[in-house]
Amino acid sequence: MFDLKLHYIAAWVRDRGFASVALQLPEGLKLRATEIIDFLSRDTEAHYVMLGDPCYGACDLFTHYKDIADALVHFGHSPIPSQGDDPDVLYIEAVMELDIGDKLRAVIPELGDRIGILATVQYLSCIPQACDILREAGKEAHVGKGDDRIMYAGQVLGCNCTSAYAVSDDVDEFLYIGEGDFHPLAAAFGVGKPIKVFNPVTGELRSVDDLRDRILRRRFAAIVGGQEARSFLVIVCSKVGQNRNALADELIEKIHAAGRIAYKVYLNELSPQNLIHYRVDAYVCTACPRIAMDDAVRYDRPMLTPPELEVALGLREWDDYVFDQIVP
Repeated sequence: MFDLKLHYIAAWVRDRGFASVALQLPEGLKLRATEIIDFLSRDTEAHYVMLGDPCYGACDLFTHYKDIADALVHFGHSPIPSQGDDPDVLYIEAVMELDIGDKLRAVIPELGDRIGILATVQYLSCIPQACDILREAGKEAHVGKGDDRIMYAGQVLGCNCTSAYAVSDDVDEFLYIGEGDFHPLAAAFGVGKPIKVFNPVTGELRSVDDLRDRILRRRFAAIVGGQEARSFLVIVCSKVGQNRNALADELIEKIHAAGRIAYKVYLNELSPQNLIHYRVDAYVCTACPRIAMDDAVRYDRPMLTPPELEVALGLREWDDYVFDQIVP
């Protein structure tokens, strides 16, 4: 069970004297929203309101919370340092404390000799133990510090794998501690080295390399579609951690210079329904890079990342294909 630090939140609300507090939770924690409010309402005199829109990360921080409350509690993600610090926003990272010793020792024979360690914020506490166990087994364990979008050493986001870049030259493969494919795929796309996913709850060890290769084949097909496009819709997202408006303007200049047509659209939530009415041949997404990487099949036209647009326009070689990242 993830630790939501409800006593700590209550003390923070009381000490700061907030009369009203907004709660922002990712989809996986919304099942506990009413439980959270019931607890905090008993322990404080503040009023609470839940934010019902989807929340995908700290990049999705609800910056207009002052319109409805005095403070905001954001669950499930760490702060993004480059976004600045708001004293009226509290991040609850929902950490899970686990002893992974026996499970990790069981899969050591399947690991290489020089290993980079990565994790989501929920399982960062497992990294020191993982390093100790790997080193006891005679292996090298490396943990990198990412750029100013990354809060902790070894942390990987779906849009930023600079913690992996930091140690890529020192390792032969990466061990990602966590669940699912979303975060390890960011590293798999970015560093071009084998990624093994270690589930700290079940002890399962698996590779995401085949999935990465399947997605990359789809990306190359999208680029071919972009090569044939005459008109592009360049998408800008209003979310605080996904807004790359300046980049969008640069891309529009490149499209025009290539003798093609470009339009810009500014929106908060990307969906096929929001884009289907625009009469263009292809989309270019400057919002979350994973929309193009993971959700492209949902869209009726090619959805390109900025580096993929450069390939489609002949400004970047195919061999120089790179994963799009949001950086500070």
